[in-house]
Amino acid sequence: MKYADLAVPSRALHLWRYTPWARIHPTSVDAVPEAMPIRFSLIEGGAELVDGAPRILDGDDIARVFLSELGSSATTVQPDGSSEVVHLQAVASGHVAVGHLHLDFTRDTVVVLHLSGEADWTGLHITGAVAANTRSAFGLVNELSSNGKLLHCEDWTIERDAFLELAGLSIGGFRCKSDLRTRFLNPGGRLNQAISVHGSGQRHVDHHVEIYHDVPHTDSSLNVHAACDDSSHSITTGLLTIAENANHCDAGQVFKNLLLSEKARAEAIPELEVLADEVAAAHGAASAPVDPDQLHYLMSRGLDEESAVALLIEGFMQAGFSSLKHDALVDEMRTRLTVHLECELKR
Repeated sequence: MKYADLAVPSRALHLWRYTPWARIHPTSVDAVPEAMPIRFSLIEGGAELVDGAPRILDGDDIARVFLSELGSSATTVQPDGSSEVVHLQAVASGHVAVGHLHLDFTRDTVVVLHLSGEADWTGLHITGAVAANTRSAFGLVNELSSNGKLLHCEDWTIERDAFLELAGLSIGGFRCKSDLRTRFLNPGGRLNQAISVHGSGQRHVDHHVEIYHDVPHTDSSLNVHAACDDSSHSITTGLLTIAENANHCDAGQVFKNLLLSEKARAEAIPELEVLADEVAAAHGAASAPVDPDQLHYLMSRGLDEESAVALLIEGFMQAGFSSLKHDALVDEMRTRLTVHLECELKR
């Protein structure tokens, strides 16, 4: 279907309940505006970037169809295996910017994408295929201008006996909507996904995560940590689906929210849809303010209250990546987080 043929999605849908389509659209909902392409470049590491033709998607998901009709060309990243970590940069400029990045993982590699720019509205669609017997990782650091909007979609497939780790650090943008989906294609696949969100000012950050266990003997883990201050708002919805006869799967998701002010808000909605019998599936969610005992302990050791709270925030958000196994990915995400929090503390 084309964008003009699609109806504006109802807010009754989980995907659009907290960030309606009209609120994330760059202009009027019936328009497809002109857009500038996001500029992708290789910062460090061994990889080939191949620019392709404009990507037209014929589907029924309004966000993905809209991003495809904005006219972005597809850039394919093919790591050559010569370096452990590949650093990419994506710069969004102008009123509306859009880009599509495809990652073709056929070797054991860590790819980190740094998203930045002053665009008023940014649309980013990431697709990825993880080949059989490959141990790969991808991290996205959202460092967009604090006044911009972001519509972000990801679609991943995992082949037989492959291991994929996904890390997300959301520290930029004023209103951000992410729809992240992963599907297992063959038995033996594993997924480990971690997201950390820092909410400040009036930031509104909405993550929707779907993981599909369509085949048996697949494992997944999802961990989300959100620290919300001022009047910020974080929402995370997660859906783990285990299909009929997809036995011997192990799936779990945990959401943790740290509320730092009376006006901060955080929602966590984990969901399990289990149609098989012989599986292990679990979910959990928790929200709480700063622990006064921890705060008292740090202040009793000579820290003022602001420094003590900052240290607790950093520890909480750093812990969001503790489930990841790729040391290089963990180091990069934690380094970017530390730099961001230090800059926030100096303001």
